[in-house]
Amino acid sequence: MVKWKWLRGYLGIVLGTVITALALNMFLIPNKVAAGGTSGLATVLHHTFGLPVGLTMLAMDIPMFLLSIKLLGARFGVNTLLGAGVLALTIDLTAAYVPLLTRDLLLNSLYGGVLSGIGMGIVFKFKGTTAGTDLAAAIINKLTGISVGKALLSVDLFVIALAGVVFGSAELALYGIISLFITTQIIDLVQEGPSAAKAFFIMSRSSKEVADAIMDELGRGVTLLAGRGGYTQADGEIVFCVVSTREVSQIKELVYRIDRQAFVIVADAHEVLGEGFQSPR
Repeated sequence: MVKWKWLRGYLGIVLGTVITALALNMFLIPNKVAAGGTSGLATVLHHTFGLPVGLTMLAMDIPMFLLSIKLLGARFGVNTLLGAGVLALTIDLTAAYVPLLTRDLLLNSLYGGVLSGIGMGIVFKFKGTTAGTDLAAAIINKLTGISVGKALLSVDLFVIALAGVVFGSAELALYGIISLFITTQIIDLVQEGPSAAKAFFIMSRSSKEVADAIMDELGRGVTLLAGRGGYTQADGEIVFCVVSTREVSQIKELVYRIDRQAFVIVADAHEVLGEGFQSPR
């Protein structure tokens, strides 16, 4: 079982890197759209000096690979080597065979960003990385808790600006920002999943009645959290529960039927594991 889990992880990393390589070769590299990362730097060097993108990326990734072993452990280092190696080889081996679908910069930025985000999101989901600045983003995520997508965005903006200067085109830099933004959003979406449920925090003087009604009428479990009003200093209970999106209107109606003065917070719940929802993997 453990061996199958590891094998599935490695296959996931390979799949993600292949998708990322196709995105680079089909949409970004041929059109000089440098959407950050070592791929962006390698794209600049490729169009300036004719260097192969894949091998250039791999050469720049070696220091990040050594850092990953030190900070994130040996297994993460193996996953990094696998991701970076497969990405570099796939880029260089398929460059001559991947069709160029369009020269429209906006389309290339959009589709390149979406496909890259899907690929890198899969890699991150299986605890791997393709090294470079996305490895730096994974390290930032581990140390600070900032989402990988947002960390990647902040790190890569410098690369995009540099590419704009070298290519002498502010327009290409702007398209690179579009592609990078889309990539980061798709990475987070792939890792966290779409919002499949809603989390309710309900503050009511009739918390017991609200909780009982949710359990009896909707069949959903609730948790009563101890709370205290900051102004009144009055002790009370906060009703916390998670429901499916189709039950949102039902729970609102239920709460305000019991207490018209209730204070309700509704938040997205991207991945809910346990009774009544998705089973843990």
